[in-house]
Amino acid sequence: MTQTQDATRTRTFGWTDPAEHAHLLGRRSGLEILRAMASGELPPPPVMHLIDGEGMQVEEGAVTLTLEPREFHYNPLGSVHGGILSTLLDTAAACSVHSTLPAGVGYTSMDLNVKFLRPATIASGKLTCAGTVLQRGRRTALAEARITDAAGRLIAHATSSCMIFELPA
Repeated sequence: MTQTQDATRTRTFGWTDPAEHAHLLGRRSGLEILRAMASGELPPPPVMHLIDGEGMQVEEGAVTLTLEPREFHYNPLGSVHGGILSTLLDTAAACSVHSTLPAGVGYTSMDLNVKFLRPATIASGKLTCAGTVLQRGRRTALAEARITDAAGRLIAHATSSCMIFELPA
């Protein structure tokens, strides 16, 4: 940018120390941790500040997130970047698995298979991403997540496999 050009749009955000969540993994169940985040007792993880995620609803085996599309989510084509949508899908699917885990048990995503069905833009209105556990065993879990726009149209769908493991003491 030269000194004669107009100022560009900017965005500033902050986040809390992610260790605030990590130290609770051995002390509280996944459902308790996620409900504490949903109620505001615990802050959301840094990634939610990064993408400007708005809300979270939690039940055992199901997590729903919302996001209002903004210009800073856009790709060069003028729609919400697939990475933002994938982040929502991964978060909802994996957190739905997390909601089923007792204290002392962790998880990590092993894969994420995403299908983009239509573009999302500011005109789409609030996006809702609902994740649900399809199957949970002792070592792995399968979850799905779906993003719909304000009109209820399906924007994207994903399935995710998660590995489940005991956390070190």
